[in-house]
Amino acid sequence: MRRTRVIPVLLLDQKGFYKTHKFKDSKYLGDPINILRIFNDKEVDEICVLDIGATSSGRGPHMDYLGEFTSECFMPLAYGGGITGMDQIRQLFKIGVEKCILNTAFHEDPGLVESAAAEFGSQSIVISIDVKKKLFGREEVYFQNGKRRTGFSAVDCARRAESLGAGEILLNSIDRDGTMNGYDLDLAEEVCAAVSVPVILCGGAGSVEDFKDAVRVGASAVAAGSFFVFQGKHRAVLINMPDNQILERELP
Repeated sequence: MRRTRVIPVLLLDQKGFYKTHKFKDSKYLGDPINILRIFNDKEVDEICVLDIGATSSGRGPHMDYLGEFTSECFMPLAYGGGITGMDQIRQLFKIGVEKCILNTAFHEDPGLVESAAAEFGSQSIVISIDVKKKLFGREEVYFQNGKRRTGFSAVDCARRAESLGAGEILLNSIDRDGTMNGYDLDLAEEVCAAVSVPVILCGGAGSVEDFKDAVRVGASAVAAGSFFVFQGKHRAVLINMPDNQILERELP
């Protein structure tokens, strides 16, 4: 049986799913419920929904709408976006979300990570780390959709996330987001070696070979957006998934 999870990442804004390119230039994909149903049919391992408009607009998660998502999903659903307090996390788990993903809150209120991990278990708390390369190849972690600098490296943030009790890290390259040119394997290898918790690698996947490369450098799971929603050089919207037999053959 394949151990490596393959996870589509879907970006929610208002009531639509979108895909970005380097965290900009959002392209509308379609109605979320229809897209979730397609991924249900394809029996994906897990699904990740990130509300990219929640924090920037100062609002919390759309609980009622997310409840529609969880009622449709046969696979585990992880959610991030606009989470600022324990009551929201409790409500998200109550409506059927299996993992909460924290990004801005991790940087602004690290105590929330500790409290959530203590109450719900580390396995249900994921820290999202968004990384951008600076001059001379130096990388730095950003938050709030890549708009705010932290001054810290990905390794610094990953180690801190683990020390706070997070059970998993979603590592995303801003520079490779939406490019389908392959993951940042140097970054992935460095972070995977620095922590003992599972690392989900995201940003740049364009083939099953990229998934294999991610696992080779230490990733426990692989995530992608464009690879699962676009087809052809003109990036026509087509929800797709590699055949499960291929994944079983190529991934551990």
